[in-house]
Amino acid sequence: MRIERTDFISVPVTDMERSTKWYGETLGLERINDDGFPEYQLGENVSLYLLDMESIGSTFSAPHTASIALRVADVEEARKELEAKGIVFEGDTFDTSVCHMAHFRDPDGNVFMLHRRYAPPA
Repeated sequence: MRIERTDFISVPVTDMERSTKWYGETLGLERINDDGFPEYQLGENVSLYLLDMESIGSTFSAPHTASIALRVADVEEARKELEAKGIVFEGDTFDTSVCHMAHFRDPDGNVFMLHRRYAPPA
């Protein structure tokens, strides 16, 4: 088997109206599909799919706790833009000596990270 790419990432949500507004307006993601499960473009080759677990016969048991990294040109600039829209970040921007990372959560607690690699991998 050869995996060609990741098509989408499913994110569990509890309030579709609130989440649709947050992902579209607050994060400013481009909505590319709405067949009852809104889908937003993330860069060139992957999308984010909002999933109301009850609508598929399941329950929301917990948010994603491993972060979804969103590559941005400048982490501090993007952070300031999102803070102005009310997003609260978890601690300071972290510098790993290879990249900058700033963590935040969506309204359901799913973890996201603004990310930018500034040095080549070792």
